[in-house]
Amino acid sequence: MLGSLLIFRKKEKGEGILIASLAFAAGVMICVSLIDLIPESFSTLKKYLPTFPLVCVLLIGINVGIVLSNFIEEKVTKLEKSSSLYKIGIISMVAIILHNIPEGIATYISCENNFHLGLKLTLAIALHNIPEGISISIPIYYATKKKGKAFLYTMVSGLSEVLGAILAFLFLKNVTNDIFMGFLYSMIAGIMITISSKELLPTSLSYQNYKKTLFYFIFGMCFMFLSHILLSI
Repeated sequence: MLGSLLIFRKKEKGEGILIASLAFAAGVMICVSLIDLIPESFSTLKKYLPTFPLVCVLLIGINVGIVLSNFIEEKVTKLEKSSSLYKIGIISMVAIILHNIPEGIATYISCENNFHLGLKLTLAIALHNIPEGISISIPIYYATKKKGKAFLYTMVSGLSEVLGAILAFLFLKNVTNDIFMGFLYSMIAGIMITISSKELLPTSLSYQNYKKTLFYFIFGMCFMFLSHILLSI
């Protein structure tokens, strides 16, 4: 939810914040997909599947994510007074909710088994959740001009992490199937790559400040890469 605090700034820079936030969020999502989700999917599936079936499941998961992202976009487009920015915010929220639930499960299980490791995992996830909040709140705010709505949607996505922990506490920790989790990680990667390449970057580039878009895209990737290094320590 810290990421949504940008919408409460008194001095807003309009297009400047929008360009930077969209490009930054795209860098974050692509980096998370490439260095976290897809490798995690691969390593999880590798425990149970030979290489060829593993790659097939991974690719199917990514494509299911792409199809699901396009399906959500189509449904959101039909909403009354929907805009390109509003679609970006809603699809980002759905993708991040799907991403956060297994993160909540992983954090709970890690803390239960090894508190020190779980604490480091918690801090790393908290760091990379901040730009995820930006990717939801900024597009929705600029589409609707309603700070409360943008903050609420961001809060819902954040609480999905808690939902994952509750699910793990109640019944998932002994039932969760690694093949299902590996497939889920690849599907979320497909959603995030699609929203980044089809919506976030093109919308940022549409304002024709290419240097700013490139800078914040790279900055977003570097931010998440550093977060990943922290997670690995």
